[in-house]
Amino acid sequence: MDDLQRAIAKRKSLDPEFAKTFDNEYEEFKIGVLLKEARKNAGLTQEALAEKLNTKKSAISRIENHSEDIRLSTLHHYAEALGKKVHVSIL
Repeated sequence: MDDLQRAIAKRKSLDPEFAKTFDNEYEEFKIGVLLKEARKNAGLTQEALAEKLNTKKSAISRIENHSEDIRLSTLHHYAEALGKKVHVSIL
């Protein structure tokens, strides 16, 4: 466990509200990171992906950096433009 993980674990143990909020927000953050990584792995810039989706670069940036409330249809179109598919699971 690195220093950051230890600090997060300590804070979560001391503050239940932080623990709840952190876990939810981390999942939302992770979606944006995965989308950005998929775009880069596809060799596309935000501009190129925006062109494929008939939108603006700022919309792609917003999706990647503020994906906490992304619509499933938007996620589907984003993935499709990268030649990928979306798989949703409920655990």
